[in-house]
Amino acid sequence: MKVADAMTPGSDLVTVSLPGSRDDALEYLQEREFSSVPVVRTTDEGERYRGLVSRDDLIERPDEDDLALLMREVPTTTADATLQELAALMLEAGTRRAPVVEPDDGGTLVGIVTITDVIHALAREKVATDAEVGDLCSDTVNTTYTGTPLPVAEREIGLADVPYTVALDDTAEMAGVLTEPDIVAVAEVVEGEEDAGASMAGDDEHWKWESIKSVGNRYVPTRNVELPAEPVSEYMTEDVVTVSKRKSAVEAAQLMITNDIEQIPVVSGGELAGMLRDVHLLEAL
Repeated sequence: MKVADAMTPGSDLVTVSLPGSRDDALEYLQEREFSSVPVVRTTDEGERYRGLVSRDDLIERPDEDDLALLMREVPTTTADATLQELAALMLEAGTRRAPVVEPDDGGTLVGIVTITDVIHALAREKVATDAEVGDLCSDTVNTTYTGTPLPVAEREIGLADVPYTVALDDTAEMAGVLTEPDIVAVAEVVEGEEDAGASMAGDDEHWKWESIKSVGNRYVPTRNVELPAEPVSEYMTEDVVTVSKRKSAVEAAQLMITNDIEQIPVVSGGELAGMLRDVHLLEAL
């Protein structure tokens, strides 16, 4: 299967142009609730891709207004590349998305492809693999206690640099899973804070709330957001989808797509034995 078969085509993309300002990107990220936007420059030969600007970039550099300085380089792919080649690129670069450009013409943007697109293709068995969950999952699992205050659990997730934590009860058994979207859902805006930058927040409370979201549900907490102090047990998902090490990568991908999740706890003999994340499934290709 080719990237062209999985990507979002250029005709469906929104872009911002150089020269430009942070507000040009902010308009699309806010109004359309995108997590990133491609940056292009108009040349004599037409528009050419130059980089991406994400919510992370705006949050981390609140005083920078120049779009050229805010954008970052992301490895690109081509429409005729295979999904196996794309998976290898994403794993090496540590990215969850890749702009798709025309080869040998200076970078005409023809689409964008994400890790979710790859998981969809795997779930539909559009790419062949005989890998099993046990070959791909991590034996290391980020955990917390069900009684841990939510702000502490959020800090644990940030320090572990993973988008989840498995909540353990008093008997050290898995009682639920807390993810970054769960935390985003209960984040509260604090009025009067300006540390996130005027163009990030202003008087638009919806954007201040949205500003803690980022690419692939990753986020950077901002100073104008507070979390309730109640325990993790109040916010975690108790009805946890799990998978065994003997299940195929295809079955795991189908579970992720069906349940709209990015990670699945791996169990063996009824015990927590690891974690399978969507990025791990790239290794199956």
